[in-house]
Amino acid sequence: MDTIDGCAIPDNDPLFKHYHDTEWGVPVHCDRLIYEKVCLEGFQAGLSWQTILHRREHFRKAFRDFHAGAIARFSEKDIERLLNDPGIIRNRRKILSVINNAKCALEMKAKHGSLDQFFWQFKPSPRTRPERITREWLAKNPTSPESIELAKALKKLGWTFVGPTTMYALMQALGMVNDHVHGCPVRSKIEQLQSV
Repeated sequence: MDTIDGCAIPDNDPLFKHYHDTEWGVPVHCDRLIYEKVCLEGFQAGLSWQTILHRREHFRKAFRDFHAGAIARFSEKDIERLLNDPGIIRNRRKILSVINNAKCALEMKAKHGSLDQFFWQFKPSPRTRPERITREWLAKNPTSPESIELAKALKKLGWTFVGPTTMYALMQALGMVNDHVHGCPVRSKIEQLQSV
């Protein structure tokens, strides 16, 4: 593992470095991307983000670019196609979760207007966040009170693979929290984007 002034970056992985430098923590408000990130975080459960990131483009092809309307109509034939696709994680429960969550996402949009409005209401207050984010703090805090509440709210609405740890990783990916450690040059860029 290399460190970029504190943030851990896998050795010799330019794709991961690019993701860290340009995407991780950047605020996301697009419903399609929010749904995609929920799905990919669900696939990550028990695995590394590096594994998922290197398959992300294939996931996008296999899952119709994560358009919830298309995925909600997936048939048993689609499920079999996915279970035989070596470019993704071939876990039946996780594949079924993506389809289930597509239906839940459509219901959420109908009821709340957007996924963006629903998810971002769980953004933590800056007052609940530590002044300094360190790798040690991150290792000891894989969840937050807000990620626990988000997980409960989603489960109540029928979503799956949305546990508190997974939802905290989602909050990091959506830019709801800035967990680039102090000293990382990307941290200040994310702070500026979050203040807009």
